[in-house]
Amino acid sequence: MKPLFLLIEILLILGVTIKTIEAEKHSKKQKGRNVTTQVSVNKVKQDLSNILEQGKPINIISKKENLLENKKNQHKLRRKGIRNKDLWKRNKDHLKPQAKNNSTEEGDQLFKTGIKILQQSKSQKQKAEAYIFFAKAADMGNLKAKEKMADALLFGNFGMQNITAAIQLYESLAKEGSYKAQNALGFLSSYGIGMEYNQAKGYRYLSGINVLQNCEVALSHYKKVADYIADKLEKSEGIPVEKVRLTERPENLSSNSEILDWDIYQYYKFLAERGDVQIQVSLGQLHLIGRKGLDQDYYKALYYFLKAAKAGSANAMAFIGKMYLEGNAAAPQNNATAFKYFSMAASKGNAIGLHGLGLLYFYGKGVPVNYAEALKYFQKAAEKGWPNAQFQLGFMYYSGSGVWKDYKLAFKYFYLASQSGQPLAIYYLAEMYATGTGVLRSCRTAVELYKGVCELGHWAESFLTAYFAYKNGDIDSSLVQYALLAEMGYEVAQSNSAFILETKKAKILEKEKMYPMALLLWNRAAIQGNAFARVKTGDYHYYGFGTKKDYHTAATHYSIAADKYHSAQAMFNLGYMYEHGLGITKDIHLARRLYDMAAQTSPDAHIPVFLALMKLQTVHLLQDILFFNFTKRWKWMTLDNTVGPYWDLFVIGLIVAVLIFLLKNRYG
Repeated sequence: MKPLFLLIEILLILGVTIKTIEAEKHSKKQKGRNVTTQVSVNKVKQDLSNILEQGKPINIISKKENLLENKKNQHKLRRKGIRNKDLWKRNKDHLKPQAKNNSTEEGDQLFKTGIKILQQSKSQKQKAEAYIFFAKAADMGNLKAKEKMADALLFGNFGMQNITAAIQLYESLAKEGSYKAQNALGFLSSYGIGMEYNQAKGYRYLSGINVLQNCEVALSHYKKVADYIADKLEKSEGIPVEKVRLTERPENLSSNSEILDWDIYQYYKFLAERGDVQIQVSLGQLHLIGRKGLDQDYYKALYYFLKAAKAGSANAMAFIGKMYLEGNAAAPQNNATAFKYFSMAASKGNAIGLHGLGLLYFYGKGVPVNYAEALKYFQKAAEKGWPNAQFQLGFMYYSGSGVWKDYKLAFKYFYLASQSGQPLAIYYLAEMYATGTGVLRSCRTAVELYKGVCELGHWAESFLTAYFAYKNGDIDSSLVQYALLAEMGYEVAQSNSAFILETKKAKILEKEKMYPMALLLWNRAAIQGNAFARVKTGDYHYYGFGTKKDYHTAATHYSIAADKYHSAQAMFNLGYMYEHGLGITKDIHLARRLYDMAAQTSPDAHIPVFLALMKLQTVHLLQDILFFNFTKRWKWMTLDNTVGPYWDLFVIGLIVAVLIFLLKNRYG
């Protein structure tokens, strides 16, 4: 396996070099942040395949070199007079475990260094440097480093995707007892492209996928992950996750609200330099936590906050206080400075500043612990609707910190904070429902809440890398990342995976398997409340994509989407099925009603509904005039028998032609 890891290291360096060159080009032109490097990446992948094929010869060469080196060492020993073979053998046997221990310790150290770089990394280049350390550690036999490299090969991190090599490495790791490798092989097998964690197991037990549905087992798995996430969240108030939906229209996808377009970012910078305080605060926030595709940059965040604070922005003052309270490279931890800026913001009635002062008194940072003062400031901030303050109040009543325990009040404040998406509030609500503390115990509610917390995990960063991989044309890498997130229960990932499979652009799956797998994923997303996925599931049954044609099942899915989610598309489809009696009893009046409802629900449905109703009226007129039963001997003739199965399309075409002719005569 040694050549493989040396190869991976070379590949990483090549990948980083390619991306660095592209980044330099991009900054000169000030164009999109993510420049496609598909041609270069494909060449690197080809090189990887060629070198992998030469793996065995490299091993043989290495063995010969080692044998030659051993002979030289033996010859030296003989020249020194040490001719006793037994003594030489004992020395050799003694040195082997010692060398092995040294190699193991060095591998562990390299792995820890890589993890440290990865945790502190702010850019893709820094993350790539971490993987170079992982490659070296893996070369020394470090199991965890091998797992990291296998993941990189599977997901295509930094343009180095190689499914075959990933499977080989996972199989080798599985033999060494790696449960992560075993889970990865299970994941690949289930998709037929060749990781399942507690979160994925929880989702399977919750939904009853390949296992008996069991809420309590799902609760156990989700809680393990949620506990870990909550511990991380207590150190930083939130983990941002950008979840881009690929099902949006192409024109919206290029300027998706979840990802900040580079040209728009440059425009915002221009406005900020011109003195727009609101933009300065917004850019400061984006750089503070690394949102919307921007790298985390504390120096830029502090720069924009200071400019806005100088102009009198209370929000900027509060965020500067937050930076000094938490401490970072640009603003080293300083309680006195934090107190100063929080006080300045609080004096202007700013909720974030009031909350910050509450935190200082609650934890005794720079001031003596004073729960009464903390409670006062938290209440003022909570009254202004600040969710973090609402959570802190809930926590004080939940834990009895400076107040009597009151689970009803705790539940009230946790619930208020959760409505704004405060993750820790959601976690504690889940705890209360799971244990029946202050509320009636509900396993299902607890699981749903824990699931929401779990979806804030660090693995959700794959949403961003998967999106950029898709945008840059690396479909296989994007699909694998979305597929893993889909297995963990992310509805957006399920929809995105199904969307990619539907396009049939992926090369890691056989084409005949794509529609059945897409149908499975659309259905899972539909069960989680995605209206578009529900309509898609109906479409697959209607047209027979990935399954047999089943009009009745299609109508059922359209009915759910229409009744529950008020989907205009579902209403129109259902109206068409009622008009023609496909899978359901023919009902012209209900068809008209559904067409009208579709037009009222969505402006986009006006033209299709108008054409459908015109066709319906025309057909009705033809039936009344041309095919009327004048005598008892004549039998009524159906349009299907006279014109053909697609007569409705001809009628619509005729109506459109007549309308164009009339408009032309009127305005021509």
